[in-house]
Amino acid sequence: MAQINGSFEVKLVPQPVAAGTESAILGRMSIAKQFYGELNAHSLGEMLASRSVTPGSAGYVAMERVTGTLLGKKGSFVLMHLGSMQSGASELKIQVVPDSGSEELIGLSGLMQIEIKDGQHFYTFDFSLPGS
Repeated sequence: MAQINGSFEVKLVPQPVAAGTESAILGRMSIAKQFYGELNAHSLGEMLASRSVTPGSAGYVAMERVTGTLLGKKGSFVLMHLGSMQSGASELKIQVVPDSGSEELIGLSGLMQIEIKDGQHFYTFDFSLPGS
C-alpha cells in the first residue's frame, strides 16, 4: 500500500430531492472538488444526507468520480462515502469503488481520510495500484 497526502477544495451546492421523495426529509447536494498534491484531480458527485432530531446526529452517503492524475498516472475512479455522527462523535469511511479505475488507474483500490483544520480540507489516501 502507498500513502499520499494533500489538500482539496470543495463546493457543495444544495439540490432539489427527486420528485416524490420530499416527505423523506433528505438533503441532496452536488459535490465539486479540486485535489492538489500527488492526486492532482477534480471530482463531481452527489450527496444525500439526513439530520436526526437529536442535535449533533446525522448521516450521509455520497458518490464522486475523481478524474486526473495519481502519482502521474492518468485516469478516473469513483469514491464512495459513508458518514455518520452521533451526538457529535463522527465516523467516516471513504472507499474506492471496486473496479472503478480507468486508463492507467485500472485496478486501483484504497481508502481516503479527510481532515478539516482551520477551514482547510486535507486528505490522506492509502491505496494500491497494480504496477506501481
